Amino acid sequence: MLSNPETKYRPFPTIDLPDRQWPSRRITKPPRWLSTDLRDGNQALIDPMDGAKKHRFFDMLVKAGFKEIEVGFPSASNTEFNFVRSLIEGDRIPEGVKIQVLSQSRQELLERTFESLRGAPEAIMHLYNAVSPVFRRVVFNMNREEVKQIAVRGAKIIRDLADKQADTRWHFQYSPETFSTAELDFSLEVCEAVLDIWQPTPEQPVILNLPATVEAATPNVYADQIEWFCRNISRRDSVVISVHPHNDRGTGVAAAELAVMAGADRVEGCLFGNGERTGNVDLVTLALNLYTQGIHPGLDFSDIQSVVETVEYCNQIPVHPRHPYAGSLVFTAFSGSHQDAIKKGFADREKQNDDYWNIPYLPIDPADLGCSYEAVIRVNSQSGKGGVAWVLQQDKGLKLPRALQIHFSKVVQEIADETSRELTTDDIWEAFSKSYLREDGRFSLVDYDSTAPRRPGQERAFVGRIRVDGQLRSISGRGNGLISSLLSALRSECGLELEVADYHEHALSSGSEAKAACYLECKMADGQTVWGVGIDPDVSTASVKAVLAAANQVPVTTRVRA
Repeated sequence: MLSNPETKYRPFPTIDLPDRQWPSRRITKPPRWLSTDLRDGNQALIDPMDGAKKHRFFDMLVKAGFKEIEVGFPSASNTEFNFVRSLIEGDRIPEGVKIQVLSQSRQELLERTFESLRGAPEAIMHLYNAVSPVFRRVVFNMNREEVKQIAVRGAKIIRDLADKQADTRWHFQYSPETFSTAELDFSLEVCEAVLDIWQPTPEQPVILNLPATVEAATPNVYADQIEWFCRNISRRDSVVISVHPHNDRGTGVAAAELAVMAGADRVEGCLFGNGERTGNVDLVTLALNLYTQGIHPGLDFSDIQSVVETVEYCNQIPVHPRHPYAGSLVFTAFSGSHQDAIKKGFADREKQNDDYWNIPYLPIDPADLGCSYEAVIRVNSQSGKGGVAWVLQQDKGLKLPRALQIHFSKVVQEIADETSRELTTDDIWEAFSKSYLREDGRFSLVDYDSTAPRRPGQERAFVGRIRVDGQLRSISGRGNGLISSLLSALRSECGLELEVADYHEHALSSGSEAKAACYLECKMADGQTVWGVGIDPDVSTASVKAVLAAANQVPVTTRVRA
């Protein structure tokens, strides 16, 4: 890198628009969407899509709700031409969906393009030519007038060819390619010349697409360009202003949003930001950004993973795991503090009196995109008690008391430190079972009977059979309740001193098949704490299992009286 980059690179000039209005505007409705995945996106692939992949992608776009789809560059190859023909001849274009095709301003290319569209009920014919100074000088070696005439000639050819195929409802689109790096007055001049040929009306408007072919400035500059153009173009009521941002500076989404605030009616882009170089603007992010502001985007991503799968298969490019809304890790928290905040957010939501979404670290409800909550919190060495508790609650329905969360998090931390990897749900459940359920330890239940007191103040009796170190034992005891009577039996029959410090229980599910979970914190004679957990369809049996599970945490050096 240069120590003085100003010797090689010039800052992009700002736009003289002191009374700009877009900064104070708010987006209140979605723009018209055009997917250019099958054209701009496809031409950026190492291995372009074949017909089968294009059909799969097209069907997915239709299912997602796109009404305008740029399907290709028919004059570029037989593959492109044949795909357009297959859509038309196969009657695969649903009513209300417009296909769009692109062509340069050359007679033979335009004729071939119109041939590909023969029989289409409705289509958008997209004409383009580059207009910026560097293209005029370096690529074309033409002056302004010569470049303008390229657009004029193309517009006339399109008008005449459309007249010959009057059975199709035509829509015309013109793009002054490289608009973002061209002089505004010249872009305007060329577009006005095209409008003079096509003669749009409010009932039959022309689409003027103003691409950030190369993103060359901050998004506010692009917004200024769009607002200036909207103010100065004639026949504004007969023109649809479309934008086509690329992502060279990494701000394509912002540029598109500000452009809509500046007056743009339509946005062209690709799903997940595919496209030339750094890609086209990401339509998924744009749409779901609107959704999180309470505006339905007019697109349906309620099964986002199926969209991801189709795009990855057709493009042979993975969607980044950190991609907004669709990435595999986008809803995932590993940090303990983040996990705790999310868990508390969900607990608070259960007490809300409205449906408004307000969960820490989650700007959108994963369920709205067809995603489960299981992946929201994942556990590694950076995770805390809240994350571990969340995993068990989501996977097993267990609602661990806070003290048990703290106790178990230390167990999980040790495993994570030892393995140096993410712990799966199975890993966590195995560790929890070994630590607290322990039905196969020194003490295991065979059967029991418990008699409830007949009158207030009368003690409860526990009579049962348990295995102690593999030997069948009959034990009995009395206490104020079931747990205390069992602890009494263990004390008198086995010499095991345990005292209840805390107890919790809850149902794991509702209905006739519901199970109960019981959590028991006990103190040993030396003051140390042990935990036991019991799960059973019968809450009393779950309590008994919890006591014995706690007993199994007592160090094996503690003698059991024969």
